Amino acid sequence: MMTKQKKIFSTAKRIVIKVGSNVLTAEHGLNTDAIGIISQQISLLFERGIEIVMVSSGAMAAGCKKIGLAKRPADIPSRQAVAAVGQAGLILEYEKAFSKYNKKVAQILLTQSDLNHRERYLNARNTLNTLLSWSILPIINENDTVVTEEIKFGDNDNLSAMIALLMDANILINLTDIDGLYTKDPRTTPDAEMIKIIGNIDHKIKKMAGGIPGALGTGGMLSKIHAAEKVTAAGIPMVIANGKKPNTLNDLFSGKQSGTYFVANENKLSKRKCWIAFSRKPKGKIQVDDGAAQALLHNGKSLLPIGITAVEGSFMIGDCVELFSADGRKLAIGLVNYSAVDILKIMGHRSNQIEFVLGSKPYDEVIHRDNLAIRHEKEY
Repeated sequence: MMTKQKKIFSTAKRIVIKVGSNVLTAEHGLNTDAIGIISQQISLLFERGIEIVMVSSGAMAAGCKKIGLAKRPADIPSRQAVAAVGQAGLILEYEKAFSKYNKKVAQILLTQSDLNHRERYLNARNTLNTLLSWSILPIINENDTVVTEEIKFGDNDNLSAMIALLMDANILINLTDIDGLYTKDPRTTPDAEMIKIIGNIDHKIKKMAGGIPGALGTGGMLSKIHAAEKVTAAGIPMVIANGKKPNTLNDLFSGKQSGTYFVANENKLSKRKCWIAFSRKPKGKIQVDDGAAQALLHNGKSLLPIGITAVEGSFMIGDCVELFSADGRKLAIGLVNYSAVDILKIMGHRSNQIEFVLGSKPYDEVIHRDNLAIRHEKEY
C-alpha cells in the first residue's frame, strides 16, 4: 500500500463501512458466518478508538428466510412487508454477533427526504454523533417499508456515500463479493485485472464498472463508482474490497494492500455544498447561455437572471435545481432565490430590472454562489 494510503488508515478516527447484499446473503437467507467475521473485525477497530458507522443491506434476504419465501416477491407492497420482517431479523443477528465482543448496536432507518431537509439532516447527524459518543455502533439501512421512488436513495452504495458526507468520515469502505474494480468482470473473464488505485474517475472507469453488474443487490459496480465520485469530491477516500474474506478490514488498517482505493480530491467541496450537491433532490432545471456558463465555471460568479434561457419544472424559493448549458451539459446544482414562475418572468433581464418586472427585488441573484455546487469542472 502506498505511504499516503497507509497514513490515512493509520490516522483515521471515523469511518463508514457499507456491507452489500452479496456479502450478507447465503443460499437460504442471511450469511451469519459473514456477519460474524465482519463483527469481529469491526469490534477490533472499536478497541483501537475508531468510530464506526455501518450501512448494511440484507433485510430482504432475512425476511424471505423468516417467512419461508423461496425468492423475493415482485410487487412493491410485498417487498416492503418482507423488508419490515427482515429488518428485525437482520438487527437481531448483528446484536448477537456484536454481543460476543460486548458491543451494542443501534438501528437507524432513513429515506432520502430525511437528508433532503436541512433540519432533519442535522438531527440525524446529532443522533449518530451521540451514539458514537456512547461507543454504540449505528447500523443504517434504507427504510424500505415506507420508501417510494420520490424518497428513495436508489441503493445502499448511494446511502453509504450520503452517510460518509453527513458524518465527515475519514474513509468509506465498501465491502462487496469481489476483490475490487476489475478491467472486466472477473467472474466471467479470466484475463480481468484488478485496478489497485484510481486517482480520477473518468468515462473509461465508468464504462469498465458498467460491465460488472451486481448479482443480488440493487447496486452493481457502477453504483459504487458513483458513490466514490460523491465522497472523493468531498475529500473522503473510498475503498472497494472483498467483504467475504476473513481479514479484509484488518489488512486495510494494518497497512496491507486490499481492494481498489479511490483517491480523495484535494480541492474538496465545503460541507454545505456537499449537502446541496448530493443530499438535496432537484425539483427542476435551468438552462443558461454560454456567457453564464463561463461565469459560473471559471469566474466564480453567481447565477443572474440575464444568463437564463429556459426553465423546466415547478419549484419554489429555496428548492434545489440543476443548471445546464445550451448543449445539455450538467454544470451545477443550487438553491434558488426565486420560484420557477418568477424566474420565467425575469430571465433574460438585468438584475436592476427585477423590481420593475416583479414589483420587488429580494435578491440580485437567482442562485448565489454560496448556494451553488459546480458539477462540471474539477470542483466536482
